[in-house]
Amino acid sequence: MGIDSIIEIIESSQEMQARSEVIRLSGKKIGLFPTLGFLHEGHLELIRQVRKRSDFVVMSLFVNPIQFGPNEDFEKYPRDTEGDLTKAKGKGVDMVFMPPVSEMYPAGFQSVVRVDNITKHLCGRSRPGHFEGVTTVVAKLFNIIKPHMAVFGQKDFQQLAVIRRMVKDLNMDIEIIGVPTIREPDGLAMSSRNKYLNQEERKSALSLKKAMDMASKLAGEGERETKNIITSISELILSYPFTNIDYINICDPDTLEDINLLKEQSLLALAVRVGNTRLIDNCLINIG
Repeated sequence: MGIDSIIEIIESSQEMQARSEVIRLSGKKIGLFPTLGFLHEGHLELIRQVRKRSDFVVMSLFVNPIQFGPNEDFEKYPRDTEGDLTKAKGKGVDMVFMPPVSEMYPAGFQSVVRVDNITKHLCGRSRPGHFEGVTTVVAKLFNIIKPHMAVFGQKDFQQLAVIRRMVKDLNMDIEIIGVPTIREPDGLAMSSRNKYLNQEERKSALSLKKAMDMASKLAGEGERETKNIITSISELILSYPFTNIDYINICDPDTLEDINLLKEQSLLALAVRVGNTRLIDNCLINIG
């Protein structure tokens, strides 16, 4: 069975805009699920959430080159287009916008969308230009697909926060829904990059979830100084082989600025390389 017979695909931005306009004028609510592809159960839960909240579900399938740094994994980023389309159809996606790179970034392209301050923390420190690539492509997708709402996973908390800031600052008439992180039975956050882990690295990757559990336990026992919590969970993660910490930060969940003492609600965000694979995770620590 060919891809075209599985699900409707649109590659042209102009055609997608025209189709979206007709759908909106018919009174239907368009929900968008943007993805780089290689769908796993976490992605499928995002599709379910869009399906619940909208009348017409559009999935964008596009590996965005401008959000990858020069030493990152754009070329080897896992792809399974036919499998993705089959899964999407099975979960109720009505249409897939799947443009070629030349459609999104034609010759002479030179406009970007940049969100300041909130992008300077966490992943923004070690991935210069990444969030500018994310906000630019998401803004383009919003203009092309014209959704009433869009969903993003909370596993990438900073990405979700940045997109919400952009939508608010630019008065975009789009509802942004954050969906809690979906985990494997052993606690590892689902990610397309998990496929890079070998069997031994996979065991070490569990240190991220164990570190977050330890942080919540320390907070529950009365620890309030973030530096003490960070020291303890850093030691835990580094006790596992193949681990190298990119960052561990406890910060304000709205501004993403580091804090010295836990607030009523604080964000613990981690980025850890396990072997050659960079993994991110986060949790909210609540006290009081």
